[in-house]
Amino acid sequence: MNNQISVRSLILIFLILDNIAIPILSLMFATVMPNVVSAETVIQKVKRTGVLTAGTSRDALPFAYVDSQGKLNGYSVDMLTLIKEQLEKDLGKKIKLQLVGLSPSERIPKIVNQQVDLVCDASSFTWKRDKKVDFSVSYGVTGTQLLVKKGSNLGSPESLIGKRIGVLAGTTNEQAITRVQTQAKLVYFKTRTEGYTALQQGTIDAFSSDSILLEGWLQQQKNPDAFAIVPGRPYSREGIACMVPENNSKFLDTVNYSLVKFMQGFVNGVGRYVAIFDRWFGPNSPVALNRDLRDLVVETMQLIIDFREEVPKSDN
Repeated sequence: MNNQISVRSLILIFLILDNIAIPILSLMFATVMPNVVSAETVIQKVKRTGVLTAGTSRDALPFAYVDSQGKLNGYSVDMLTLIKEQLEKDLGKKIKLQLVGLSPSERIPKIVNQQVDLVCDASSFTWKRDKKVDFSVSYGVTGTQLLVKKGSNLGSPESLIGKRIGVLAGTTNEQAITRVQTQAKLVYFKTRTEGYTALQQGTIDAFSSDSILLEGWLQQQKNPDAFAIVPGRPYSREGIACMVPENNSKFLDTVNYSLVKFMQGFVNGVGRYVAIFDRWFGPNSPVALNRDLRDLVVETMQLIIDFREEVPKSDN
């Protein structure tokens, strides 16, 4: 019996081993290096796919909401459009803006899990959030206030003791009320619509949210005189910013550049940018700002602009 293996047999063995080894090695690499695919930056992903996937609110009028045509619309959506346009310039190609409606509790998980590339709505900076995502410059300003039924005597920290205050979990509004009065009874809701409904039905004594959002809801009601925003100084004052995934400095640069360019154009009276702002906050807008609030917004924008190099006029 011949103990020597023929050349043909050796080739056959190597082919068999090769067919087995490749899948095994592929499996090993997938197991050992699970984050290789996830290391793709937002800029790289957008360049590859031609799509910018952006999260925003469904019920945060005038920042972001579902309009009568069922589309996501609002001030923050206009900011996303400007960011998309700047990305098109940077990448030299057309990009599709794909909007995704999110609840407040979905925003950060969707960014961390790479299901959206950024979120622009009514988000405010907190140190806790900053551990998971990065924030853009602020492009708006608001504060925490209470919406109550007319005739309510709520307002002072003492008046909130034992009162049922509706909040959205994980929001800066929740933090503001807790900071002002630890003995308030917080009632948690997933959406602002649920909170407004609870106030109308009398199952809570007040609903806490951003002052501009409360004003936007109030101005859309058939019976606005039945409710009131508690007057006086807000329980907190916060900037409105976009959130992006961590380790995406180039993308964050583009987001910041787009927002600063908008604010600089608005302050300098550039027609397109003034029209965007007035569409949401002007005299005939869903939330018309009084002169004091408008001046505050302009002052805040100017402060942010002053800390940056001026955007070239040729880029406006």
